[in-house]
Amino acid sequence: MTEKHFDLDAIVEDLKRQRDEIRVRMHLAKADARDEFERLEREWDHVRGKLGVIGEEAGKAAVEVGAALKLAVDELRNGYRKVRALL
Repeated sequence: MTEKHFDLDAIVEDLKRQRDEIRVRMHLAKADARDEFERLEREWDHVRGKLGVIGEEAGKAAVEVGAALKLAVDELRNGYRKVRALL
């Protein structure tokens, strides 16, 4: 019976260790997600500013600005996916 008691203690300790590891990883993931989201917010502001430029520059420069905007939008989309995965 003593042997089973020690096995139970080992199982409980292993579960406690796993729980603690997960708790630390969740905290770090939240911090990573928050940092990434803040970076994306700055990018979002930049993209919104470009939208105004496209409206004003509806001529030849709009194509160039539109291509740059598409890249920025793609980066935002990928960044939001990353944040969602971290959460």
